[in-house]
Order: sequence, then C-alpha cells, then structure tokens
Amino acid sequence: MTHGLFARTVRNLPRVEKYWVSLSLHYHPEHAWAKVEREGVRVGLDDFAQQNMGRILAFRLRGKGVELEQSKAFGTLESGKWVQRLISPVSGTIMEINQKAVRSPRIINEDPYGEGWLIIIKPTSKLDEELGKLFIGDAAINWLREEIKRWEKEKK
Repeated sequence: MTHGLFARTVRNLPRVEKYWVSLSLHYHPEHAWAKVEREGVRVGLDDFAQQNMGRILAFRLRGKGVELEQSKAFGTLESGKWVQRLISPVSGTIMEINQKAVRSPRIINEDPYGEGWLIIIKPTSKLDEELGKLFIGDAAINWLREEIKRWEKEKK
C-alpha cells in the first residue's frame, strides 16, 4: 500500500505489476526519469529501481555546474543491498541539487516521482534528439514490462 507523499504523486498513474510508471516522464534504460520543465530537466530515480534497491541510505552527486553527458554517471545511490550508479538521461549542466533529498535520502523511496527528485539539468541543444532515445507513454510501459521479466530471470 502506498502512503503519504507518494500516494498523492501516483494517484492517477498506471502500474505495471507492483511498479508505478508515469506516462509523461521520459525513462532512461538505467532507471532514471526526466521531466522537461520551464527551468530545465528534472531528474530522478524510477519506482522500479527504488523498490528493488530497498531503503536508500545515502547518495553522492557530482556538483552544481558540472557538465553531464547522456548515459554517463552523475553520482551513486547507496542502500543496504548495493551501490547503484546514477545515469543521466540527458546531457547538460547540473543547475540544482535537491537538498531535501541530500538531508533525507529516504524521500527518494517515499516519493521518487515527486519530492524525491535528484537534480535539475540545464539541457544542451541536443535535448529533443536525446529525449527521442528515451521511453515515454506506452513505450515506457512496454519497456518496464521487459525490465521486470529480465529482473525476475536474473534473480533465479
């Protein structure tokens, strides 16, 4: 059952098995999501990744002003299970880091599509091209279904 912040964020979102997915977010194959906003591209970790990581204990990010490339690491997340690299869904410059998440990493588990976002990126001129390489809408649902199958097969 979903409680609190996350319950409000996912109220109208579809589920694929036990994982929430937003039809309006762009998903990278390494489980980062991107939301294009007026001030930049907001980036976070998807529900699939946060659920399978377990309780997120800490994360480290590259600093504000650092230039990122699509599909390259911009930090790491640590849980009781493992350390996960954070992969940038788009290229650009880190404009903002979610200080609330820095102070309380559990918010990433509690509300990954809302208050648990990680960074805001000022995108490069390649944004439209790069968004075309990500999954959105029905393509995101189909991709997540395949990810779940792959994950279940690897666990056996």
